[in-house]
Amino acid sequence: MPNTLLAFDYGTRNIGLAYGQSITGTARELPALKARDGVPDWHAIEALIKEWQPQQLLVGLPLNMDDSESELAARARKFGNRLHGRFGLPVVMWDERLSTREAKAEARERGHKGHYKSDPVDSIAARLILESWLAAQA
Repeated sequence: MPNTLLAFDYGTRNIGLAYGQSITGTARELPALKARDGVPDWHAIEALIKEWQPQQLLVGLPLNMDDSESELAARARKFGNRLHGRFGLPVVMWDERLSTREAKAEARERGHKGHYKSDPVDSIAARLILESWLAAQA
């Protein structure tokens, strides 16, 4: 059965977004959301959910290389729980180790100048996380 998803790369200043679907196994980047100490504009997320109509939400889980959870991983889990509580959609937490490194490498290939505070790569990371999940489901 086809599955459509919104993916989130949770961060304290920006939350990257991507949309994808299981039929083709592809994902596309959406504009990132600003966050204030990890708190997003929930109305903006609600509008995105209404616009894209995902059946499932995916949140990147930033685990440490030794599989332990960092403080940011705990905050990402809390964000995922809040998404589920607010919108009632299933939320999957997905290991996102090294996604930011891959996103920065891809951004450099696209000509990014390395100013990640003014030009974040969070939505590239969200797309990479979603593509990884889609590939694992195939």
